[in-house]
Amino acid sequence: MTESDREMLLRQYAAGEITWTSLRGRGIENYRDVLAGLGDLGLRPPTAPMDGPNVEARLRGRALIRQALQEAKPR
Repeated sequence: MTESDREMLLRQYAAGEITWTSLRGRGIENYRDVLAGLGDLGLRPPTAPMDGPNVEARLRGRALIRQALQEAKPR
């Protein structure tokens, strides 16, 4: 795989156009390499859509994290 091909795959992954399984099937075996490659390109990993049976649990978890961060802020 060329560097250009790898970059194209990482950009597609960041945009949510392909999955981690697709990346593995195309030769990128290690998720650390994916994260490092995204960082090199200034991209972030895709986030799961807020739908399905786990939405309420995800929202509660995010609220807990926000609260903990607020409480940890120096005054």
